[in-house]
Amino acid sequence: MTPVLGINAFHGDAAAAVLDDGLLVAGVEEERFTRIKHWAGFPEGAIRQCLTEVGSGSLDSVRAVGVSRLPRAYLARKAALALSHPRSLGRALGRVRNLAQVASLEQRLARSFGSDSTRLRVVPVEHHLAHVASAFFCSPFSDAACLTVDGFGDFVSTMMAVGRGNKIEVLDRVHFPYSLGLFYTAITQYLGFPRYGDEYKVMGLAAYGEPRFVERLRALVPGRRDGTFALDLRYFRHLSEGVDMTWDDGEPVLGDVFTPALEELLGPRRRPTDEIEQRHKDLAASLQAVYEERFVALVREVVRRTRMKKLALAGGCAMNSLANGRLLEQVDLDDIFIQAAAGDAGTALGAALYVQHVALGAPRSFVMEHAYWGPKYDEAAIRRAVADGVQGSYGLDGVHGDVIVETVEDEGRLVSETARSIAAGEVVGWYQGRSEWGPRALGNRSILADPRRPDMRDILNLKIKRREAFRPFAPSILEERTGDWFTLSYPDPFMIKVYPIRPEKRGQIPAVTHADGTGRLQTVSQSTNPLYHRLISQFERMTGVPLVLNTSFNENEPIVNTPAEALDCFLRTKMDRIVMGSTVISRR
Repeated sequence: MTPVLGINAFHGDAAAAVLDDGLLVAGVEEERFTRIKHWAGFPEGAIRQCLTEVGSGSLDSVRAVGVSRLPRAYLARKAALALSHPRSLGRALGRVRNLAQVASLEQRLARSFGSDSTRLRVVPVEHHLAHVASAFFCSPFSDAACLTVDGFGDFVSTMMAVGRGNKIEVLDRVHFPYSLGLFYTAITQYLGFPRYGDEYKVMGLAAYGEPRFVERLRALVPGRRDGTFALDLRYFRHLSEGVDMTWDDGEPVLGDVFTPALEELLGPRRRPTDEIEQRHKDLAASLQAVYEERFVALVREVVRRTRMKKLALAGGCAMNSLANGRLLEQVDLDDIFIQAAAGDAGTALGAALYVQHVALGAPRSFVMEHAYWGPKYDEAAIRRAVADGVQGSYGLDGVHGDVIVETVEDEGRLVSETARSIAAGEVVGWYQGRSEWGPRALGNRSILADPRRPDMRDILNLKIKRREAFRPFAPSILEERTGDWFTLSYPDPFMIKVYPIRPEKRGQIPAVTHADGTGRLQTVSQSTNPLYHRLISQFERMTGVPLVLNTSFNENEPIVNTPAEALDCFLRTKMDRIVMGSTVISRR
């Protein structure tokens, strides 16, 4: 055994992943343990979980630790920009402290895990190289064009590269202060969504608008002939003044990145408590349209430079499922690979893969075909959680107050009864196997419902989610039936692309059909998740519809991790049924 550990530390979406003999064994975000979304800091719980999965529980058995930060990267460029913009120096000191934490990781690791810091081999990996490695080295491609796009990481926002075998060659970078991700964040904040990671809300809002403001927004992010872009820095404060950022042991906090000039251009900003008007919807649609133009230009350029038709894509912007779903139609590509945790959490995996294949020179042997790399709790752990309960003891099968507890060991009956309850309009918590790596619930930590009911979105928001009404819910569909219901049949097991739903099918599945006739689908394969595939197949036999509504198992919190957290979520919401392993708990 030769484990290689990778970590994303002191940055949003802190995480850890571990390889053993080049194969991914475990990957998990720290937020699953701290219960704070996008948690930034030292991922101690995630590291401990990864070490447990390789059987050692100790860093002493780890060959090397890859860290997806390179504090010394581009020091001259950083110094020159800081000196030319002295108003930003005060806020820059906070980033210096953050980088110092990264630089002292050996001591932090040794202190937390009782290891000898002098024996630890810690390998810093530039942030975007870790992104590239996370996509290319676990793709099925021997050679591919590679592109990463996000806010900023190690003073870079975009990287074009080519991957060949176990080598990565960087072709181009877009450096600070230009960033397509920051452009999207600025308009997201302007539209009244200030929390870290709120960009996905604006993607949902875009379907309700018309792109009336495209010309104005294009001026903010002018394109260049080489496929890259700049920013009109009159509208952004990150260079001239700096931006307040908090990355220490909690939810990341990012101050306003836009200047008053943006309100002069677009009108007053929307406050989070203000009503969402048609103007805001149109701005969201315009933002998405301009983003897609610049993003597609980058993809076309890296394809032109490499003369390759296979693309490995990563970075926070690779989570823009609307843009991803249009690439095959707009760019001359044969294949696209985006791994399940394409955002910053995925740099933990990328750092481990970079160390394995570049630093250590090992050949590739892993392809990511599913996302089930997180913690698993066995039947005994589930029964203990049920026995302890949250509001009393549910240790025995039978009626306990307002719930009924039953053990259903026959898988056929478990699947049949669950499918029947979904078809009857119940909302079901589905907790099985290992949790998902990445931000999407993909059939192991999911809440499931009937996609045929036009009122199901309202029911879910009333009973559990309590989120904005414009945000869509997603379908999980049998992989082999994708082309019958969507205009593209290309599989997407990680729910990271949006495809148009066939017009004749939209009326049959209104709960997962967005306002523009699209759906952010997950294709479910029998080989990678046989139980979930069997459940959806049973639902199809009952209803004629080969898909279910799938949303993450949580209530304004990170996706549930332990059986106790799943049970607690069930009890404090109005979920009708929860299926944890072979244990079924339903409301009377």
